[in-house]
Amino acid sequence: MFGAFRPSSVRLGGLLWKTPWKLSVTRKANQRARLKKVDAVIEAVRASGVKCAALERALELPKEHEMPAKDKYTVFSPSVKGYRKGIHKVPKFTRLTLRTNPKGF
Repeated sequence: MFGAFRPSSVRLGGLLWKTPWKLSVTRKANQRARLKKVDAVIEAVRASGVKCAALERALELPKEHEMPAKDKYTVFSPSVKGYRKGIHKVPKFTRLTLRTNPKGF
């Protein structure tokens, strides 16, 4: 078939980027490991004796073992039905600090 309606790999295959609706066990483990590595860096900078505003803000954040699972793997979103969406739906979630959420959500 020729013209505007010819088949292509994108039209035949559906979505090009498929995001699973929930985190897999390995992606959860990677998220926990990532949070632990950030905690280790914050602790190393604190132990070195450096003083700065960014360090003070980082020390106020909860550590990985203090966070509930809801805060580790989901993030607050006012536009989603239950006000929570999976952390893997956030663009660049591996580079953002998403440890604080509104109370009660």
